Amino acid sequence: MEDMEIESPAAAYRGDRARAIEQFLDRWAPSEDRELLADMMVNICRLAADKTDRGELKLLNKAFKELRYAFKVFAPYREVRKVSIFGSSRTPPDHPDYLQADKFARLMRQRHWMAITGAGDGIMKAGHDGAGREASFGVAIRLPFEQRTNSVIADDPKLINFKYFFTRKLLFMKEASAIALFPGGYGTQDEGFEALVLIQTGKTALVPIVLVDAPGGTYWQHWRTYVAAELLRTNMISPEDMHLFKLTDDAEVAANEITDFYKRYHSSRYVGEQLVLRMNSPLSAPAMQELNDKYAGILTAGAVEQFPGPIDGEENEYPDKPRLVMTFNRKSIGTLRLLVNDLNRAS
Repeated sequence: MEDMEIESPAAAYRGDRARAIEQFLDRWAPSEDRELLADMMVNICRLAADKTDRGELKLLNKAFKELRYAFKVFAPYREVRKVSIFGSSRTPPDHPDYLQADKFARLMRQRHWMAITGAGDGIMKAGHDGAGREASFGVAIRLPFEQRTNSVIADDPKLINFKYFFTRKLLFMKEASAIALFPGGYGTQDEGFEALVLIQTGKTALVPIVLVDAPGGTYWQHWRTYVAAELLRTNMISPEDMHLFKLTDDAEVAANEITDFYKRYHSSRYVGEQLVLRMNSPLSAPAMQELNDKYAGILTAGAVEQFPGPIDGEENEYPDKPRLVMTFNRKSIGTLRLLVNDLNRAS
């Protein structure tokens, strides 16, 4: 008589847990993404098994609740492009920087974009003044000292209050198709450098970043001088990294830099080892040849190819949009930015 295989207590526990989670999801949270929800619940069980400290559980719970609610607020506007606007909360309404931020946000609203700011006064309020309440999101932070929500976004359903900077910063990047930086303090510098790091390292999608001075202003000029003198000169960044941002003191130039980025380019994603660039219109054969001649150095194999729609292994998202597909080296992001500029200008 063959020996019967005896299930270990640990395996039995995992099986019972999986069945209980499946039954719970079937009744209370039916979803097409049940495997992800089940995995989240497994990790909750593991937190208990790890005897995670109560303070750490409170941190995880609060961050989770903040993100869940923020995703809900942004969801109805998923197809509307948005620009995250940063700058000093101390800038008065009659200051040239404030007037410039207001003008920029108005230009973006005229182009059917929405604005995301930190919901305070200064440049944040200027962004909301320019965009208007209907086209504004506020992602506010609760601080030990008082920071008033500006009058434009106060009590609006698109205002979200965060306890943690890291959850708030995630939303600034996740929901934005562009970043606009106006003169500001430590927070502005932090947000600007974080955006550059995330894009430079490929941890977030390539988006345009504009550094906007008031007419004749020198704030970002001095910043660029420092970056070139102390980071670029000493090889702490590469020359191509200087292509990741645009500096201007003209609000219309800043707005054009952003909207021109999406003239033909639409979005991107990786499918296995291949980078897929979705486009609003196809490229001509001569334009394709020019791209391959100019950008062969950022490929690890093959050539840049064009397809009429999604490729094998890609989700059927935006099925009507043609694709450029390449085996990108994943490090030459600044040069990839130039490629996007060229495909937007090409015939």
